[in-house]
Amino acid sequence: MKNIKSRDTKIELALRKELWARGYRYRKNYTKLPGSPDIVFTQYKIAVFCDGEFFHGKDWEVLKPRLEAGQNPEYWMKKISRNMQHDDEVNKSLLFEGWTVIRFWGKDILKHCDECIRVIEECIFDMKMQEAQFEEGSDSFFDETGVEAAGAGY
Repeated sequence: MKNIKSRDTKIELALRKELWARGYRYRKNYTKLPGSPDIVFTQYKIAVFCDGEFFHGKDWEVLKPRLEAGQNPEYWMKKISRNMQHDDEVNKSLLFEGWTVIRFWGKDILKHCDECIRVIEECIFDMKMQEAQFEEGSDSFFDETGVEAAGAGY
């Protein structure tokens, strides 16, 4: 267990390298947020996690019987189910704070890195569009129905 890295893993490095090559700048292992996301775009409030399949319980219904048949099943079942619960708590906390949470499985990053990048790019694009709509709306004295907003009597 002491050899399991929590930072700069192979999957993190693969995703970060591709993001950097495409001109995206980010924070890594951002400790100011719950769960210390692996990659954070602070400007757009996007938190990206790169999760390993085993420790984060991918295909839990398939993995669970394998763990029960293996060595030290109580420990592994408790550990992985707690990790999954912690992931849910972190997601809820970040969403409550207004962040967008993206989680990728390690094998998806290694096999389909372009698709993972596309998900992040679409999220950034959506955030830019929301920001642009907000800026346009703040200059107007009219609400979405076209009626003059209260208190705007200019």
